Amino acid sequence: MIYWELFLSFLQVGAFTIGGGYAAVPLIRDVVLGHGWMTEESLAYMIAVSESTPGPIMVNMATFVGSSQAGFLGALLATLAVVLPSFAIIMLIAALMRGVVKNEYVQAAMGGLKACVVGIILVTGGWMTAGRCFSGGQADWKAAAIAAMLGLVLFGYPRAAKKKLSPIALIGLSAVLGVLFYGV
Repeated sequence: MIYWELFLSFLQVGAFTIGGGYAAVPLIRDVVLGHGWMTEESLAYMIAVSESTPGPIMVNMATFVGSSQAGFLGALLATLAVVLPSFAIIMLIAALMRGVVKNEYVQAAMGGLKACVVGIILVTGGWMTAGRCFSGGQADWKAAAIAAMLGLVLFGYPRAAKKKLSPIALIGLSAVLGVLFYGV
């Protein structure tokens, strides 16, 4: 019975929340307090924990409530129920867009947008790198050295190893270089 209540309650939350995860907080509050699953104080703690953990707050809250009320299966059902409406809507939009995406004018516009996005990302990356390497009118040789090394690895590794470099490996390498240059 609790499983069905969790599923239906969070399905309603997922279906009627418009405006993001924070818009779901009042709905989740009504559901949780209405069923007597939590007190006002424990709900406040749950919101704080859900905000500070990775992931969407609405999903974190549903998982937490489901887990506290019915263990792993309750967490699974509440999480599934809260994301199911959004998933169904996105799948419907994707199905309807399939025909539109094949249009030659839409394809041309998408090609232009791809180039624009790549340009924006490159300019932003260059701006951030230059801002860090030459901040306050002085050159930061450590930041410049790290940027140069990461650039060499980014462009040299795929040629030398004949495979793509994992973004996670690049992040790990930048962390190690940061510790070596700034921490030692």
